[in-house]
Amino acid sequence: MIIVKRKEQLKIGRELMKNFINTRVLPPIMKFVNTRPIVALKDGMVISLPFIMIGSVFLLLASFPVPAVANWMDAMGLTRFWTQAYNASFGIVSVFAVIGIAYQWAKSEKVDPLPSGLTAFVGFLIIMNPTSAVMNGSKTIVSANQAPNLLSGYIDRVWLGGQGMIAAIIIGLITGWIYSWFIKKKITIKLPDQVPPAVAGSFVALIPAAVISTLWLCVYIFFEKVANTTLTQWIYATIQTPLQGISDSFGGILIMTILVPFFWFFGVHGSTLVGGIVGPILQANTLENAAIFKKFGYVDAEHGGHIVIQGLFDQFSTVTGAGMTIGLVVFMVFFARSQQLKNIGKLTLMPGIFNINEPVLFGVPIVMNPMLAIPFFIMPPLSAGSTYLLIKAGILPYLNGVQVPWTTPPVISGFLIGGWKIALWQAIILVISFFVYWPFARSYDKMLYKQEQQAKK
Repeated sequence: MIIVKRKEQLKIGRELMKNFINTRVLPPIMKFVNTRPIVALKDGMVISLPFIMIGSVFLLLASFPVPAVANWMDAMGLTRFWTQAYNASFGIVSVFAVIGIAYQWAKSEKVDPLPSGLTAFVGFLIIMNPTSAVMNGSKTIVSANQAPNLLSGYIDRVWLGGQGMIAAIIIGLITGWIYSWFIKKKITIKLPDQVPPAVAGSFVALIPAAVISTLWLCVYIFFEKVANTTLTQWIYATIQTPLQGISDSFGGILIMTILVPFFWFFGVHGSTLVGGIVGPILQANTLENAAIFKKFGYVDAEHGGHIVIQGLFDQFSTVTGAGMTIGLVVFMVFFARSQQLKNIGKLTLMPGIFNINEPVLFGVPIVMNPMLAIPFFIMPPLSAGSTYLLIKAGILPYLNGVQVPWTTPPVISGFLIGGWKIALWQAIILVISFFVYWPFARSYDKMLYKQEQQAKK
């Protein structure tokens, strides 16, 4: 009787909470998330992921963590080839971003997306100047101040990577919007029907591409004549650097990591939602760490390294799935008494190792289950927050900027993104997750076991 009453109370509580969240909290959030700029940003950034993964492999080879192997590859002349591949993939991720965002915006407007993406890329190139010094060993051939004048035909790769990320996002969004407006308003050149479609299609893009390119040229001239800088540099100094600073903080990582399980608790894909918004900033931090790692073979604060990067978010807040539920899965497999949890545990152990935990979220369930809400909410910020503090204290090394596929098993992923110390700490965190979930899981298991026993009578 008591169990039935408790079950009914839980059900009523879940329904009340669900109704409040669904009517008051989620609608404005989902309205914002589904706006065209956010969708274009999220979907456009996804385009770069394969190249980031490829580039990460070559980054590891170019800065191999075993000195003997690294020295051998350097002596054989292989390192420069790894660097070449890294620079052509990971090193130009802002190019993928600006093209992808403008492409996705036009696609959502049901406009031919490729010209929009290429127009954005042209604009991105127009607004930048070379700013990197040319060195011959320790001797400066062309200074950073001389670079804009003496290297006018040179594209500075530094702005094609992490430092140009926010500029790429802004240009991609504006270009996608303007280009789509021109096409939808039919401000284009329409050739006779007898003209081949490929030729006619290219002329459709002529007017909007010309107008947009001229617009970005005017912006370039304005910033050079008035501000003595470029739009890219100005955005980096006034927007990107402060945003990276806010994200790269203890408070920043706590907020990001608690929001993921919060949304998941109500059945909304928190990993995609939060990742789509904070991803560009985390990517910028990641790319800067990768550049430092490639140059020095390690990352530290002195060289401008960031603690909060994509690797920290992925491998210490969503590893084994949102809420870091591997501890709960282990409990279910080896310690649960109820058949429900035992069976779910057996089915979800292997997917959990590969960071897939939707069966746990909806099968246990964790979604809308107040009995498991506390460990589900606190485990990600506990993991990421403690890792942040240990890196800050110098106990753990800075993460190297390498990005691994999201299905990479834990410990292996930890080793790849930071070496053996990060791998060991990741293993410790996963053990801790068991003890965080244990008292709550045991209580929930007791309730289910009693229900099963009563059902047998």
